[in-house]
Amino acid sequence: MMTPATLDVLIVGAGFGGLYAIHRLRGAGFNVHAVEAGGGVGGTWYWNRYPGARCDAESLDYSFSIPELEQEWEWSERFATQPEILRYIEWAADRLDLRRSITFNTRIVAAAWNAETAHWEATTSTGGVIQARHVILATGSLSAAKTPDIDGAGDFAGLSLSTAAWPHDGVDVRGRRVGVIGTGSSAIQAIPVLASEAAELVVFQRTAGFSIPARNRPHDPDHLKSFKARYQEHRKITRETRPGLIFRSTGKMAAELDADAQRAALEEQWARGGGDFASTFTDLLLNEQANAIAAEFVREKIRTTVKDPATAEALTPKGYPLASKRLCLDTDYYETFNRPNVKLVDLRANPIERIVPEGVRTRDHLVELDILVFATGFDAMTGSMLRIDIRGEGGLTLQEKWAAGPLTYLGLMVAGFPNLFIVAGPGSPSVLTNMVASVEQHIEWITDCLLDMRARAISTIAADPEAEHDWVARLNRQAAQTLFLKGNSWYLGANVPGKPRVFMPYVGGLGEYRKICHRVAEAGYTGFSRR
Repeated sequence: MMTPATLDVLIVGAGFGGLYAIHRLRGAGFNVHAVEAGGGVGGTWYWNRYPGARCDAESLDYSFSIPELEQEWEWSERFATQPEILRYIEWAADRLDLRRSITFNTRIVAAAWNAETAHWEATTSTGGVIQARHVILATGSLSAAKTPDIDGAGDFAGLSLSTAAWPHDGVDVRGRRVGVIGTGSSAIQAIPVLASEAAELVVFQRTAGFSIPARNRPHDPDHLKSFKARYQEHRKITRETRPGLIFRSTGKMAAELDADAQRAALEEQWARGGGDFASTFTDLLLNEQANAIAAEFVREKIRTTVKDPATAEALTPKGYPLASKRLCLDTDYYETFNRPNVKLVDLRANPIERIVPEGVRTRDHLVELDILVFATGFDAMTGSMLRIDIRGEGGLTLQEKWAAGPLTYLGLMVAGFPNLFIVAGPGSPSVLTNMVASVEQHIEWITDCLLDMRARAISTIAADPEAEHDWVARLNRQAAQTLFLKGNSWYLGANVPGKPRVFMPYVGGLGEYRKICHRVAEAGYTGFSRR
């Protein structure tokens, strides 16, 4: 489709956030268009097609809260697979007639603010130029794949793959020797599936992670029927919760329960499966003693599941609190290491020296491989935006503005970059919540803001530097009260060499964040300058 040269709103990305932005803004009468790098809608679910890819938020929640879509779509499982999620997003785009407002296979490579015209001038990868009053960056928090920083990464003579850009027609690993570098969420999902098909599977692990069984299951038709009858009531409740989901909890701090009650609660959560585990105790992410109880419980489960004691010990996470890094969900991950065709290489004890044509050379031996899978994560939350040459007032680049770490007001705007909005980026709850609920809140707030500006004949909005400073200080104070800072995770940018170590998400939860954003708008958009 030909991209319009002049727009009210340019949307970058066509995942959940970009599609919802088209739907809401077009419905409000704005001239909007999205530019998407991929060949179709879906965002992360368009690219991440690795074996076993699955959402770790329940499908009934990880979906648009648009009533007609809720009632028409039938989710098959508790935790939907990537193919089903992509089918849903494609169906939703068609059902809402959104594709006519999207240009595919095109990137926004640069965007510059023109103060004279009060417009953004965006350049596409095909050489086109778009002028837009407003720009919404719906580029995704986990969409900029991290390039492996391993010597010889390009020297492997076999098939090299990335979980973040898996071939759309799949890969046949039967009878092949497969290596996986990384043990984050993508790898934890892929490893059991690859192990069931490959002749040999070697997992290269630097840091052992905590993973909880998903306990995935097909949806019961009667459950779906009763759930749909109260869908909107359910959405209303989830919007006010911390994670944008309804998690089961004891409702008590760990110290308020005796040892037997603690154990019983953890066993119940383990048997139920899912992300509820991190909510077992109300102080699990606030109190080291409470966290240690839950963490040791998981370690015991690993040791009793994995038969080889040395392998079990290597897979047992140590040195950081449970859920201070992303808590993973799995299906038979630890059980997979009992298979005779699966081997774990502990890179703490036996580090990779370099990748060679034959495979991976560690300090102790050469692992010969036919296929090498890099599950090395993302430049999270900021990477997808910083890969665009974005220049605000006075030619200041976003890279320069964020040289010491991301600065935002409410996670929605950046001082010095008028009329530029961010969806689910740093300074917002985003990755600590149900992402769909978070992006919907962002888009609804932005839509209301633009409607108010139109009604008042206001052409520009910009975050005040003081408000930005105060918001970032608030983020830091709140994060310091939790155990997140002890995780050395991608929440802090710790997985990317040279990236500033700054805790990026807002930890106060979606419900509280919604209230803050509502109060700001009700008070006439305090912390913003509009003219």
